[in-house]
Amino acid sequence: MGDFNQSVILEAIRRSGEGLSRIELADATGLSAQTVTNITRRLLEDGLITEAGRTINGPGKPRITLRLVADSRFSIGIHLDPAVITFVLLDLTGSVVRRRVVRTPAKDPRRIVDVMAQAVDMLIADAGVARDDVAGIGVAAPGPLDAAKGTVIDPPKLHGWHRVPLRAVLAEATGFDVTLEKDTTAAAVGELWTGHGPADDSFLFVYLGTGIGAALVRDGDPARGSTRNFGEIGHIIVDPDGPSCLCGMRGCVEVVCTPQAIVEQAERAGVFVDDREGSDVEAVEARFTLLCERAASGDEPALQVLRRAAEHLTVLIAALTNVLDVDRVVLGGPFWSRLAEVYLAEIPTLLDRLSATRAVHALPVDGTVVGDDVGAVGAACVVLDSVLTPRASDLYLEE
Repeated sequence: MGDFNQSVILEAIRRSGEGLSRIELADATGLSAQTVTNITRRLLEDGLITEAGRTINGPGKPRITLRLVADSRFSIGIHLDPAVITFVLLDLTGSVVRRRVVRTPAKDPRRIVDVMAQAVDMLIADAGVARDDVAGIGVAAPGPLDAAKGTVIDPPKLHGWHRVPLRAVLAEATGFDVTLEKDTTAAAVGELWTGHGPADDSFLFVYLGTGIGAALVRDGDPARGSTRNFGEIGHIIVDPDGPSCLCGMRGCVEVVCTPQAIVEQAERAGVFVDDREGSDVEAVEARFTLLCERAASGDEPALQVLRRAAEHLTVLIAALTNVLDVDRVVLGGPFWSRLAEVYLAEIPTLLDRLSATRAVHALPVDGTVVGDDVGAVGAACVVLDSVLTPRASDLYLEE
């Protein structure tokens, strides 16, 4: 109970932004004044919060504002994408202190883990942070995952990753506790932490990376699924007349909505001379970036390809939101910034036509507030979340 109440206090202070007085904490949390006093005394002694001046609010004594000490704890987030690996160091408030991006090396798992460990050491050294102040490492990885074993199982774009025990080997290589999270779920956690939605926020997060995924936040908590693999939507059909998919169907998200699929559509439409030397992740990303740049400059054929891609993605979003009945939609991921202008111009109107609840409420569509690093930021927030966010399960007694 003590740990739970401490998390309640810390979360209330974090969400306030500017800090809260002890009286305000008691009002916000429902805890007794004595409990708040005892917990805040302990947090002050541990250096997690500080007294940040006095405020006068009506009659009586000035109230002392309590705020988080941002540099009292840190966490590291790693986003493993087939194209790049992104690393961030976050402070206790969720602000990015340092950032690094490296190209994902040859897909050999051991080589990738070595690169991760080296980058973690450099991130900490560059920031001048004590290793003891780092609460742990969060890794956002493509699924499917075996969460219980901390294993990555045959992700479609990471060839050679057959049941790689990433959590264990990275913990051994770095000396830190490691939390493994699905990339889409991590991105949703990052949005929760750094966004400005209400405590009972409900939204669908559509993740646009080398692959396409989804995450659901309901009442302020991410839905992870019974195996923590929620959001595998690659084989939902969005174009019945679309290309054949390896699953045996036609027009799946995997062969219609991904960057590689969009590049192939652009090539078929004659946007490019089909002289691409390879279909590896790096070559596809380079051509995808060029496609988006041409669209941004007003090239009509390139624009038409992206508008058609937005239509296909809207079919997916409508299917998901009609089932899940959320308050809003958030789009993000490593490829989002390149698509944002076209997608935000096209998707809201198209989605309104397909929404089953349009007569009840509008369904806002927004881009992530975090930016392209949302997966890495979210992975680091997963670590902070375990430290700061109260969970009812913490109150359960184990036999």
